[in-house]
Order: sequence, then structure tokens, then C-alpha cells
Amino acid sequence: MHLTPPPGVIKAGIDAPAQPARANYLPLALALLAPFLLYLGTVRSMVDTWNSSETFAHGYVILPISLALIWRQRAWFGQLPAQPWRPALVLLAGAGAAWLAGRIADVQVVMQYAFVSMFPLAFLALLGPRLAAKFTFPLLFLLFAVPFGEIFVGPLINYTADFTVWAVQATGIPVLRNGTRFELPSGSWSVVEACSGIRYLISSITLGCLYAYLTYRSNVRRAVFIGLSIVVPIVANWLRAYGIVMIGHMSGMELATGVDHLVYGWLFFGVIMFIMFWIGSYWREDEQPIAAAPAAAGRVQGAARPLMPMALAVVALCAVWPAFAAFNERANHNAQEVALPEPKLGWPYAAGFADWEVRYMEPDARLARAYSAPDGRPVKLQLLYYRNQSKQKGLISSVNRLAGEKDVWHETASSVRTESAGARTLALRETVLDGGDSPLVVWHLMWIDGQYTASNVAGKLRQAQAKLMFHGDDGALVAIAAPAADGEEAARAALRVFLAQNFNAVDAALVAARGR
Repeated sequence: MHLTPPPGVIKAGIDAPAQPARANYLPLALALLAPFLLYLGTVRSMVDTWNSSETFAHGYVILPISLALIWRQRAWFGQLPAQPWRPALVLLAGAGAAWLAGRIADVQVVMQYAFVSMFPLAFLALLGPRLAAKFTFPLLFLLFAVPFGEIFVGPLINYTADFTVWAVQATGIPVLRNGTRFELPSGSWSVVEACSGIRYLISSITLGCLYAYLTYRSNVRRAVFIGLSIVVPIVANWLRAYGIVMIGHMSGMELATGVDHLVYGWLFFGVIMFIMFWIGSYWREDEQPIAAAPAAAGRVQGAARPLMPMALAVVALCAVWPAFAAFNERANHNAQEVALPEPKLGWPYAAGFADWEVRYMEPDARLARAYSAPDGRPVKLQLLYYRNQSKQKGLISSVNRLAGEKDVWHETASSVRTESAGARTLALRETVLDGGDSPLVVWHLMWIDGQYTASNVAGKLRQAQAKLMFHGDDGALVAIAAPAADGEEAARAALRVFLAQNFNAVDAALVAARGR
């Protein structure tokens, strides 16, 4: 049986041949394609991440899905007139300013989100809020193309380790834990990035939002399902980790200890997602048809409002920010080679300090010295100096670590504390490293534009401010460490004495290296 919609009703995306006026094709294409050329470097950074990380490989399908969703709702183009909306240019300028801030501070995720947000804002400027509102989800869905989520890896690792250890102990098996590593009578385990569940979480949220949009019309139902798509993969990953540990323990460490435990993980995740979508289908809501406009005046009005002036304004506004970024980059470039002098300390050199080195991106200059405190305890100073920073060489980056994944050292605790350094009061980060003959207590902070901070966010903002004021982008890491074989408090006491007696000399060395 073939059912025909009643007169005046058009089913979304199927029986609606109406399209925007042909005169609007060129300005639409101009305004929506120009950002790809103007921000080609940002596009490449996204694609590079999609290629290098399986976690974000889904980025390739986001744009086709978004275009398909827009095509599905194309009937609205014939029902509502395109009315260029000037206030959207203010929002577009805000997105451009955010991209510039991200570029100057070298924060890729800010640049990428700002770039992607330009497309829905350009759509809003060209077509007006009434018509653009009908494509809100397809346009905002583009934001899933941004490779974001690595910031949650650390907390997810810790939560997974917490649950796994608790669940194993609740089973009656003794566990000895050291940070994210733990030992059972049958063998040793470690919760690493691949076990964090970030891939499951990002995949679940992306699919959950798409499923909720296509399956429900009620915003409450959509919000509930999206909430479940966040909670379920986290809990499922905890259960997966516990199950893998138990399989390994019960099999004498013969099963689920290599690549096979990743296979088990994806199978388990697939089953959980299928069950979640299957249950969600019981509350699905049928699609609401699009009612035709009472008259064709809307289409005539849309054709009579040319989009080219607004399209040119959008392109010009998008072009301002990369142009200024290029000028600022040249103005802040410092061609001088970094000469980092050794601080003039009153402490003698010490021998036999633990074999530990900061695992940051290779700096322009590095200094590492071990000194002997007045009580004989060794204290190691490491300075890493950066100039003309980039994605491949930067002081603040998600890949920078005090210890590498393959090092014998690993972090067991981290906190922010306030200490005195002569007349200064410093906020610094304390990290405890274990894995050698004795633990190490490490105090570290960053020097940026003559100021000190322990916060990556504050550091990035300070970098951006310095570059906007054409002060350059010089920055350095200051790290001091002391062994804690006889307790962490004894190590802290030695580090306090080092700051009180030697910090001014360290600061003078950094100022001298800057040279301007």
C-alpha cells in the first residue's frame, strides 16, 4: 500500500524538492568553503590526529554524517526564506578571536573548536536564525570532528584502577597497589592509557548523540539517553578491566594478558552498546512531518534577499585572524641561539644521584646538575629552556612527562603546594616518583615571560599575553628533586633549603638566557 501525505504536508527529507534559489549557491559555497583554505593548518592538525590515533579515527565520518543530516532536512530550504543576520558576525568574530588566542598560545584544541564553530556561525549569518535553527544538530554535530578527550585519560585511568583493585579485593584476592600498578599473587598489572576507556567513551558519546537525535523528539528523552551514553561506557570499562584481571588470574596469567585482552574489551563494549541502543529503541518517537508554509511568499522573499554581501563579510571576517597570526608569529620570532648559563650556586656538586631525567620535548637548551645540600643529601636541578615554540617543541604539551611510559620511574602522587623562595612565594607542583632504589620527591614549575606558574592553563594564558605584547615566547621548566629513602618530609626539607639559598641564582640564569 502506498500512502500519500495530505495536501500541505511534506515529509522531511523525502518528498521535498524545494531548494534554495540558484543565485544563493555561489555565496553559500564561498562562505562555507573559504575557512578550509584560510585555516588549512588547523585542518591538517585535525587530520594528523585522526591518522595517528585510533581514538579519533571517527573524525573522518563526521562531516559526511552532518551533510547527510542536512540533506535529510532539506525541505526547510523551500519552506523558510533565507534572511542574512548581522548579529551572527559578532559571534563569528568571537570564534576568530578564540582561534587567534589558541594559535598564539599554541593550544590546538582551542584552535580546532574555534575553526569548526565557524561553520554553524557562518550558516547562521547567511540564512538567519529561523532557518538555521532547523539544522542545529547537524551543524553542531561537526564539533565531534575535533579530537578532544585526552585530558580525561588521567582521571579515567585512576578511576579504573580504583574500581579494579576494589573489585578484586572484594572477590577475596589480596592486592598490593602502587599508583596505577598493582600486584596479585598470580602476577602484576598496570592500568595504562589503552585501559582508560577513553576510546569507548568518545565512541559512545558520539553514537549516543546521533542515536538520540534520530530516535527521539523530546529533549528530555534525548538528554537522558546522552547521559546514559556517558555513564554506561565508564562503568562498562571498569567491569571490563576487572574481568580481564580475573581471567588472567584464574588462567595463571595465560589468558587476557596481551593483545587478546583488547579484543575482549571491544567485544564487551560492542555488546554493551547494542544492549543500550536496543533498550533505548523501546521509547523511540516517530518523526514529525514538516508542515508546508501557508503561502509561497517565503520562497520569493528568500530569492529576493541576495546572500553575496553577507558571504563576503563572512569571508573577510574569517581572513582577519590568520593574517594577524602570521604577522604576530614573525614579530615574535627570535633568531638568537639560546645560551643557558649555569646558575652560580654555593653548593658543591654531588655524585651518585638517581638516573632520572625529565621526559619533555627536546628543548633548545638543557641543564642537569646534582648538588650536595648542607646535610649531605643530593638535590638534582634540571632546567629546560624553550624558544620559538611549536607543536613539535613546546614547554606545555600533553606529551610532556616527568617520566616516560617505558622508564623505570612512574608517578605515584601529585599535588600543588606553596613554598617560599627567599622573598618570593611560589606555587609549584609536587610529584612523587617511584621505581628506583628510593622514591624521588620532585618540585617543578614553569618560567614564562619572567613569571612563575605551576598551572598549564595559566601558563598558556601567560604565553598568549606575552606574544600579544610582542615579548616573544621564551619559557622554561624548573625541576628540583631529592631522594626520599628516609621519608618524603626529609626530602621536602632539603628542597626548601635549596629554594631559600639558590632560587635567585636560578632565576638570574633564566633571565640571562632570555637576553632581551
